[in-house]
Amino acid sequence: MKLLRKSIEKDNAGQVTLMPEEPEDMWHAYNLLRPGDSLRASTIRKVQTESATGSVGSNRVRTTLTLCVETIDFDSQACQLRVKGTNIQENEYVKMGAYHTIELEPNRQFTLAKKQWDSVVLERIEQACDPAWSADVAAVVMQEGLAHVCLVTPSMTLTRAKVEVNIPRKRRGSCAQHDRALERFYEQVAQAIQRHINFDVVKCVLVASPGFVREQFCDYMFQQAVKTDNKLLLENRSKFLQVHSSSGHKYALKEALCDPAVANRLSDTKAAGEVKALDDFYKMLQHEPDRAFYGLKHVEKANEAMAIDTLLISDELFRHQDVATRSRYVKLVDSVKENMGTVRIFSSLHVSGEQLGQLTGVAAILRFPVAELSDEEDESSSEED
Repeated sequence: MKLLRKSIEKDNAGQVTLMPEEPEDMWHAYNLLRPGDSLRASTIRKVQTESATGSVGSNRVRTTLTLCVETIDFDSQACQLRVKGTNIQENEYVKMGAYHTIELEPNRQFTLAKKQWDSVVLERIEQACDPAWSADVAAVVMQEGLAHVCLVTPSMTLTRAKVEVNIPRKRRGSCAQHDRALERFYEQVAQAIQRHINFDVVKCVLVASPGFVREQFCDYMFQQAVKTDNKLLLENRSKFLQVHSSSGHKYALKEALCDPAVANRLSDTKAAGEVKALDDFYKMLQHEPDRAFYGLKHVEKANEAMAIDTLLISDELFRHQDVATRSRYVKLVDSVKENMGTVRIFSSLHVSGEQLGQLTGVAAILRFPVAELSDEEDESSSEED
């Protein structure tokens, strides 16, 4: 993402002009947009024209519209972002107040204006425009007959391919069918890796599986690469790292990212930092529950005591429709930072973010134990919510 212009006043109102360059930038844009914002971008509109003879025709024209945002729709697999709203600036093709849907496109700039830019949104822009945050980890999570080829970016886990092959069981005296099916499965996974992983960008490819599946697959893939003189795989052989996982399903990727060997290799990526923070929280919850809180009321109470060392919060909470609730989360983040705490904002499209979402989306590791809310307080807080 490129930041082309930024104009924010002292009262935090203002506008920024951004240019998305990669599919992942659409996810950042989705997290910046809120209903009520003003979005100016180039779009295509179907316009009806009447000729001199009175015949009516329609053609598509490219024009620049300014919309008051109403609904935002993000397709995580295609990384497409559609924004629907009403036109708020005079245009020769579109009436004032008319509805239109803009699909934000890569390499086409857009201008976003807000009445109130909060600290979380401004930090998101900084991260999106920082080239060090680009995707540099790929993963193949597999078991016999099932594999997921994923890209692990700082903001999300993208499933690029799912390979499923029915593997017959070994029969006494004959393993030919089983071996042939397994070979066909390995071949399809190897093709998916070459099709979906850009080795110019990716620093490390994790191959995770239960048992010996990963070793057998890697042996097969590199033997075939030698036979066919596949330079792409042979030149990048050192990037493949084999680790254990409990299954070939996408959720098992978290286990692979927790592996110490992987953590060392990925020490400079945000994804590894998030996984470690969540792992630390679970350990604390198990051994010292008074120093691990989750749920907004509990975390806010710990923050009042200036006890929060690390705040774990899902970016999904900053997309809340209610402005008051949204600003409550922003205030919590700002307050923790002021008290010298660490804030980790998890992506809801990441494996670790999905897990945090199951813990209400907000959790904290504390510097010192804090007494939990009493049942009466807990009940009253839930009534308030």
